[in-house]
Amino acid sequence: MTDISEATGLDAAGHAARAAARTAGVSVRELTDLAELNQVVTLFATIWGRTTNPPVTIELLRAFTKAGNYVAGAFVAQRLVGACVGFFHAPAGDALHSHISGVSATTTGGGVGFALKLHQRSWALARGVSEVAWTFDPLVSRNAYFNLVKLAARPAEYLTNFYGPMIDAINGDQDSDRLLVRWRLRDRAVALASTGGGVGAVAADEVAAGAVVALNIAGDGSPVPGRLDGSTSLVAVPRDIAGLRAADPVLAQRWRVAVRDALTGLVGRGGVIDGFDRAGWYVVRRQP
Repeated sequence: MTDISEATGLDAAGHAARAAARTAGVSVRELTDLAELNQVVTLFATIWGRTTNPPVTIELLRAFTKAGNYVAGAFVAQRLVGACVGFFHAPAGDALHSHISGVSATTTGGGVGFALKLHQRSWALARGVSEVAWTFDPLVSRNAYFNLVKLAARPAEYLTNFYGPMIDAINGDQDSDRLLVRWRLRDRAVALASTGGGVGAVAADEVAAGAVVALNIAGDGSPVPGRLDGSTSLVAVPRDIAGLRAADPVLAQRWRVAVRDALTGLVGRGGVIDGFDRAGWYVVRRQP
């Protein structure tokens, strides 16, 4: 059995990254070739439905790679099925901001995203980077589970309408609230998660231990605000916010405001977002 202190090191990170890639059936590598960078532009444009205004441009990716930043892709044979882009931020050299990551709809759920992030972790550790930060939409349940449980990243800040309106196939045209997370690459929890040992919260157990519901889901799918005075609180999110945005954008916007109010309200009262239940619940604990 591997000692957890060894699992936080560079060799173990590389081993975990290669194992994740094998499990996902992909090869993951850094990209610098112009043709491959163009494939990243096309992939992201397809995922986000923004062919005339893609999320990244070839010029930006070319500059990133020239400056030594992170651009990597996951391939099945010679076909690009996922990519991840990050750049260094202050303090210089010690932290990386993972700007954008996406996986083709034809391969989602197969571990490609996990393989990409573990490759990024290994790459960063090899360059003396101790932390990677990124943002995600707190309404997207699968992303919350992936980031907080599968990767063991820790929430750091709630960012209201961070990018402004984003008109694309994923975000619609609504407020772009984001949750900023920090991935401390040498933490024991991160090392354990990198070997497949991420453990999520169980909402039923939290309720049995005294947690209160700060935001619930009504029978018609609408948000139901609850109490914000618990030492441990649960905040629900919709099961499929993307489908809800397409079917009922007004209700989707109500959820945006409800989750924003619940999470920022709890954090403002001394709470810390501490976990996520796969069924769609944030766990927030008030610090003594």
